[in-house]
Amino acid sequence: MKSRIAAASAIVLTSVLGLASCSGGDSTNSSSSSSPTGSSSNYTIAIVPKDATNPWFVRMETGVNKYAEETGLNVFQKGPAETDATMQAQVIQDLIAQGVDAIGVVPVDPGAIEPVLKEAMDAGIVVVTHEGASQENTMYDIEAFNNAKYGAFIMDNLAAAMGEKGTYTTMVGHVTNASHNEWADGAIARQKEAYPNMTLLAAEPRVESQDNGETAYQVAKEVLKKYPEVTGILGTSSFDAPGVARAIGELGLQGKVFTAGTGMPDANKEILDKGLVSALTLWDPADAGYAMASLAAKILDGEKIEDGIDLGPKGYVMHFAEGSTKVLEGDGWIQITKDNVDSFGF
Repeated sequence: MKSRIAAASAIVLTSVLGLASCSGGDSTNSSSSSSPTGSSSNYTIAIVPKDATNPWFVRMETGVNKYAEETGLNVFQKGPAETDATMQAQVIQDLIAQGVDAIGVVPVDPGAIEPVLKEAMDAGIVVVTHEGASQENTMYDIEAFNNAKYGAFIMDNLAAAMGEKGTYTTMVGHVTNASHNEWADGAIARQKEAYPNMTLLAAEPRVESQDNGETAYQVAKEVLKKYPEVTGILGTSSFDAPGVARAIGELGLQGKVFTAGTGMPDANKEILDKGLVSALTLWDPADAGYAMASLAAKILDGEKIEDGIDLGPKGYVMHFAEGSTKVLEGDGWIQITKDNVDSFGF
């Protein structure tokens, strides 16, 4: 395992270099290859998802394991049994005690885990995040894409389904989830800019699914019964649009109420085939897991983290978000329809 002194030195060196690379504002091509070459050190890198049992994060583990196989490093995924910020903090605490070299986290609640991530960094552990653009105690945060643009893309799908008119609301997994709220905000901005005949529900502009399909279904039913004028619900969590689609079908509102959002291909083939939702959007969580491990290893190796750095998977040539020295954005979203749902393999 890498020594604590060496790990701390890598953190300081890479942070300085990363800040220097951003201050110039120039984009350069990284010398890194899309295929990892491995490392001379036997690093231990742990990836901590929101929930170990959620199918999204089960898929993420596929990418984490792939990175481990390709590099020979000790890279693994370990998450809480459910989506709970306190439980996630405990997992991170356990990893600190184990003395891992790096931790990659998909935060349930960025604010809630700030103290434990600070503890990790103070111990010389490299910390990176995904879907945690607001996280302070991280070296870098990986976003598969610009969050506002992804939200706009979801809105384009919903607007097309709604005929660019009608009242809609937005649904997030948790109101504390930074990325979900940024997507929803980006969707609303896109609607105001491009779809003047659509209206955001003023009474409840944002509802919460708790990252749970059953909750999304129940909340959607409540919204549609309480506000009959609503003809669209835009989701963000991978459970939102499927749960809303179930409610639409059960209430006999197919063709009258519409949804769009994030979703896994195999899990949502039936609702796509039935036309309960016309399109879902996605990035492959396996790629995100691979990319977190790749970034952590590059930091541990003392590589310069700069615009154009290639973390491996398609869409993960990363660039710093505007005005940020921490948030790295890729171009990794995809659209899923009934015509291509069978082509993804997950």
